[in-house]
Amino acid sequence: MTPELIIIHHQAQTHVAHIQLNRPKELNALSLQLLQELRDALTALDGDDSVRAIVLSGNDKAFAAGADIKQMAGRTAIDMYNIDQFATWDAIKKIKKPVIAAVSGFALGGGCELAMLCDMIVASETARFGQPEIKIGVMPGAGGTQRLTRAVGKALAMEMVLTGRFITAEEALKAGLVNRVTPLELYLSEAFRLAAAVAEMSPLAVKMAKESVLKAFDSTLEEGLHFERKNFYLLFASDDQKEGMQAFLEKRPPVFSGK
Repeated sequence: MTPELIIIHHQAQTHVAHIQLNRPKELNALSLQLLQELRDALTALDGDDSVRAIVLSGNDKAFAAGADIKQMAGRTAIDMYNIDQFATWDAIKKIKKPVIAAVSGFALGGGCELAMLCDMIVASETARFGQPEIKIGVMPGAGGTQRLTRAVGKALAMEMVLTGRFITAEEALKAGLVNRVTPLELYLSEAFRLAAAVAEMSPLAVKMAKESVLKAFDSTLEEGLHFERKNFYLLFASDDQKEGMQAFLEKRPPVFSGK
């Protein structure tokens, strides 16, 4: 079925795909339908050999201003358990290709959590990040207490989660939450530039390198090093390793096939 709440573009020449959240009147609030469409689109792109990196954006005013509160306000704990909306988030987390969030305006609550679920974040000067769930009597549930703390540290994460304070793009940069900050008119093109730079590399090596970096968050150092080395050795079974090293020796650009 054609998605209704997202727009998908392909840049064939750079092997980059773009998914745009498209609920502008609701500031891209993350309804169940939107999240399901996003999951399905990401899963399809993950299996598309012509795509090597993905950019995820909202619009200039909002990346995503949180969950759709209208859908949740009247629900019970059992309703939430049965709906199991976080299964969709778990599926998004399993995407193997790198996903770069291009954030402008509000990235709040679920929007902030979605940006953090991506692998890198390019923010415009107007971006505002926050976990304001505490102001409506709940708390983050899609990783806001965990990924935010790992990204910015305990002190700032506590302040943001317990008071609902938003931080600016510059604060996010200093805290290590985002990769870079650009003027409003450049954030999307900068995200594409970063995605294109990643897409030039070996697709297999990129996937395994992403997998290895993420492993650092849920393993000991020793376990992480063991995982890293296994992926390192495994890449020597690929055509891309042979091509990459031969191109280096021949002083020419490599032509990666993803095999």
